Amino acid sequence: MTLGLVAGLAGLALLDSTSIGTLFIPIWLMLTPGRLRLSGFAVYLGTITVFYFAVGVLIVLGASQVVDHLDGRVASWIQLVIGVFLFAVSFRFDGKKKSDTEKWQNRINANGSAAALAGIAVLAGVVELATMLPYLGAIGMMSAADLSGGQIGLLLAGYCLVMIVPAVLLLGGRLALRSRIEPFLTRISTWFAEKGASTTGWILGIAGFLVARDAVARLFFV
Repeated sequence: MTLGLVAGLAGLALLDSTSIGTLFIPIWLMLTPGRLRLSGFAVYLGTITVFYFAVGVLIVLGASQVVDHLDGRVASWIQLVIGVFLFAVSFRFDGKKKSDTEKWQNRINANGSAAALAGIAVLAGVVELATMLPYLGAIGMMSAADLSGGQIGLLLAGYCLVMIVPAVLLLGGRLALRSRIEPFLTRISTWFAEKGASTTGWILGIAGFLVARDAVARLFFV
């Protein structure tokens, strides 16, 4: 396990932290009218974190079976292709397209119980499976790095925790500053509703660069 790998994974995790499920739904929970329910917030974040970790473990188990039958350089070339693909796909996201935020906000406002919030967390995770390309890139980096099962599990857990750090920090600000931070949270929510598609494109582009850079480093500089 190298410092470069850990730094690359941390960067991808921070990119993943800006998704609807890990950042914007938590923001909308903070903006829900009435008293902020910490228990519901904790249930939501805990559920989506465990969901991402479980999905990661399942993908790693499958990826490890493939990597075990590949030469190390072949696996690195595959990772490079994935990185270039992510970067290319990023240009297909239309910055003028509006995000479907109203649907998620209605779900949150209509369902306030802990069980409902856990269900929303799982639903958000399932919906994002199709666009969790930074996470897939990170798993590819772990699988190609010749790590033990324990190391991969530790990295996956750390990755999933880093993903919720911005939401936790904003929650701390919400508790400390109360209504004074609400205009800031509202501006973030509005900005995402208008620029969400463009943001996704940038995230995929940066993720593709990080994944490809890691592969190039192992192919040509190790």
